[in-house]
Amino acid sequence: MSQVFTTARKVRFADCDAAGIVFFPRYFEMLNGVVEDWFAGPLAASFRELHIERGVSVPTAAVEARFIAPSRLEDDLTFSLTVTRLGGASCRLRHVIDCAGQRRFEATQTIVYVGRSLKPEPWPDALRARIAPFVETQP
Repeated sequence: MSQVFTTARKVRFADCDAAGIVFFPRYFEMLNGVVEDWFAGPLAASFRELHIERGVSVPTAAVEARFIAPSRLEDDLTFSLTVTRLGGASCRLRHVIDCAGQRRFEATQTIVYVGRSLKPEPWPDALRARIAPFVETQP
């Protein structure tokens, strides 16, 4: 069974629109925060280390989202991240956001490991090894 990276966050006032629900682009900012936490945590490669010290990055190449139910101010959201595909230089992520057992949002996101030239490069072996446990396995 694959590992799942989970984290939690409360919906803040700045996340909401005039209707009092999460303004849809804020979800993408939240997802970026989840990815950043995943890298800094179990992948042991913080964005500071990647971007500033190594001069590499993991930009988003594609994202597809499904908005299922609204989230409101002060909702406690639970974020789950798994990997659906680990390629040579890319990685497809599955994001799920729940609140009190209710699904709010789902997305797939493809990130790509790129060097200073902003061209794809193979995942370093050590980083690939830390990503591998999060790859979803088929039952």
